[in-house]
Amino acid sequence: MATILAHIRVNEGKEAQFEEIARMLYERTHATETGVRRYEYWRGSAPRTYYTLLAFDDFRTFIAHQTSPHHEEASPQFVGVFESFRLEWVDPIQGASDLPPTESQDMPADADELTVTYAQRFAADVAAWWQGLR
Repeated sequence: MATILAHIRVNEGKEAQFEEIARMLYERTHATETGVRRYEYWRGSAPRTYYTLLAFDDFRTFIAHQTSPHHEEASPQFVGVFESFRLEWVDPIQGASDLPPTESQDMPADADELTVTYAQRFAADVAAWWQGLR
């Protein structure tokens, strides 16, 4: 499983543009990808803040999402929209979430260059302290 919380702050006046891109990504992700457990966007309480919860069957499925045609199409559109963007790997609390634990996973030996690049860029950060609580 791979579960991530994205912390997003958009540039002033870019809220509508961000939400349009988010709606497109949401719709295409759910329509064309398999292994998606959660892919949702929310507005935060502070102006221009947003959150995305992403949960996939495994890390490979997350990387397939990152390299999907619709995600690759959307990525350049974020230039000038994001003020800041941070991915935080999170671990579901068993018995308080229906998602399995977040785990790291190697890419297949025959993975293409884009997949390898994204797997390195977005490597799963599985915090050591989680292990003692599982």
